[in-house]
Amino acid sequence: MIAAVIGIFGGLIGSFLNVVIYRVPRGLSVVNPPSACPGCGEFIHKRDNIPVVSWLLLRGRCRNCRTAISARYPLVELGTALFFALVALRFVPALIASDGLAGIVAGLLALVALLYLAGSSVALALIDLDVRRLPNAIVLPLFIVGAVLLTTSSVITGDGEALLRAGIGTLVLGGVYLALALAVPGGMGMGDVKLAAVLGLYLAWLGWPQLAVGAIAAFLLGGLFGVVLLLTRRARRGSSVPFGPWMLLGAWIGIFAGEPLASSYLSLLGL
Repeated sequence: MIAAVIGIFGGLIGSFLNVVIYRVPRGLSVVNPPSACPGCGEFIHKRDNIPVVSWLLLRGRCRNCRTAISARYPLVELGTALFFALVALRFVPALIASDGLAGIVAGLLALVALLYLAGSSVALALIDLDVRRLPNAIVLPLFIVGAVLLTTSSVITGDGEALLRAGIGTLVLGGVYLALALAVPGGMGMGDVKLAAVLGLYLAWLGWPQLAVGAIAAFLLGGLFGVVLLLTRRARRGSSVPFGPWMLLGAWIGIFAGEPLASSYLSLLGL
């Protein structure tokens, strides 16, 4: 039930993310003016702005001029709804099992931080695919919100180790990407470096296995995608490929499955 409610909330956030994805790279306000049809300029009424449902009822067309509305809009809304529901399914049970009010509050703060990361991940991945940029307007607030919420959660529970890990993770993962950006100019952008530092904060706060798996998965997935592009002749050696989506996907693999994957790997090594 809780996951369903959070999923519905995710759909609403997905509707807002559609605005963010289009406007932020163009330096436009995400608040004003209201969303409008790109064909006739008519402002979209509230009744036509219900995530997924409105697009289906309108059969993917503007009510006023019948201009086609991209299917990406409802897909982002539906995808964000499912994403939020998955985060809830993964972390709400531990929250419910928390001891005392302090544990519940700390768990809620961590859950909000992860949901904020989920929404930001959708926006950043699609923006990077669209314009090959990771805007500071999204990355920097993601760091600030995560640092504040996760630090407060750790202070409430007295988990100093999580805070120390988060600090180390920020420096280490950000440092690795900075070294790569300096060693291979044009290979990594500073947007990737800043995002790496942010992901290091979240992943290391959760644990070392999450950090290790999240970091390694990003390079494996990105490398595999690059090989596929080369084999299918959709890219040439030296071609620039957006890496942000793979960093984010790798991070979420670490968040959802970091501990079991790391444990299985160590077991194979006999450690």
